Amino acid sequence: MANIKSGVQIGRKAFLQALLIIFALMMLSGILTQVIPAGEYVRVEEPGRGAVIMPDSFRFTDQPGLPVWRWFTAPVEVFFSPDGVTILGIIVFILLVGVAFAVMERSGILNYALSAIVQRFGNRKYTLLLVLTFFFMALGGFFGLLEEVIPLVPIMIALAFSLGWDSLTGLGMSILAANVGFSTAVFNFFTIGIAQQLAGLPLFSGWAPRLVLFLGVYALLALFLTRHAKKVEADPSRSPVFTEDSRVKVGPDAFQPNTEIDDNPRQKRAAIFMAVFFGLILVVVMLFSWIEGLNALAMPLSGLLFLVGGVGAGLIAGIGKGAWKAAWGGFLGIAPAIPLLMMAASVKLIISAGGILDTMLYTTSQGLATTSPFVSTLAIYALTLVLELFISSGSAKALLVIPLIVPLADLVGVSRQIAVSAFAFGDGFSNLVYPTNALLLITLNLAGIPYHKWLKWVLRLWVIILPVTVIFLALALAFNYGPF
Repeated sequence: MANIKSGVQIGRKAFLQALLIIFALMMLSGILTQVIPAGEYVRVEEPGRGAVIMPDSFRFTDQPGLPVWRWFTAPVEVFFSPDGVTILGIIVFILLVGVAFAVMERSGILNYALSAIVQRFGNRKYTLLLVLTFFFMALGGFFGLLEEVIPLVPIMIALAFSLGWDSLTGLGMSILAANVGFSTAVFNFFTIGIAQQLAGLPLFSGWAPRLVLFLGVYALLALFLTRHAKKVEADPSRSPVFTEDSRVKVGPDAFQPNTEIDDNPRQKRAAIFMAVFFGLILVVVMLFSWIEGLNALAMPLSGLLFLVGGVGAGLIAGIGKGAWKAAWGGFLGIAPAIPLLMMAASVKLIISAGGILDTMLYTTSQGLATTSPFVSTLAIYALTLVLELFISSGSAKALLVIPLIVPLADLVGVSRQIAVSAFAFGDGFSNLVYPTNALLLITLNLAGIPYHKWLKWVLRLWVIILPVTVIFLALALAFNYGPF
């Protein structure tokens, strides 16, 4: 297996690319404050919803004259803005989760869970395919795991080979399944969670319709992978990556579950401990989404549960002092996200302090006034897909986009819940398509699959799933998916 560091790791190239792009957006925002007329809407506080724009109240105002030096101090100023507590909470939450997952990875708990599943269903290969696909989809859809799945990819490819399939099937059961789950985002903290918090929505509200979508998309993915695996099993030469797999493919006994881990009672106790805390997290987010007044506690409490569950499981597994080394590695791996998040949040601060945010909303809403709410929803979906080419971090993108599209959604008659769903779809499904995404490049490198062959294969799935998400958004509009 490739030597991969524990936890979420932001590569230097991806970090610098995102840093330069967000910095350019900051500077562009500052320049716009000098050329766009200032204006404002009247906002009214509504219980449980926050400030709501009065659609017909826009008026032009005097230019506030934002000095150029504040373009550069804006990333720090965000902590002293009305959104400061929210942004600080998001950063702390991301750090806690990054540390927790790093310890879990280093202690081999996810490997243990995978080995247990393989042993349980090993003699029923297609049942095993369905179970593993659901397992990885659940990691993405319920806990927001995506990059964390990478260390398991070589194991899943070896397993696919041993069952008579190809490397695409191995990727489909693992990283692709996690990505599909991440995109449908039932309780994904890094897209739905952060976006809903920024939108003023109850945290993880509206999860039941998303769960229905999750199960429907799982059925489509399972059918797609099963048909592909059966085709390859019947005739290996029909695999799109037959040539590439022939260079590395190993015999039917290639994959063996890690029996040393499986026979370790400490590892079993650690997995149970981790599962209990994961269950507590799900209970917290479901209950708190229903109980008004407790929403603000859901994310910090979930972050604390992640930390205690992850580090505690690692210690129970016998990782010892390695837990602190893994925790530090997880912290260093996720730390580069902090300046990206601060800078992304500063874009809103610059255009707000420059007095042009409402002018931009007014101009855009006038352009969309002749379209339907459905077209406006698709525009949000498309905008996120475009931004994904340049900024792969879902949390940074949420801090950049959500403060702009939420008031726009209010103006054009699209509920905030629907706007957040469109954002989550656009952010998620493109992760394993765009060649600018480091996750995709690492995955293809591990599998030895050329990008063009992967793209041709995965697009066959996306042309099925993406229309399903569009139908979901259309139904959401028809039934006024909310609470608001």
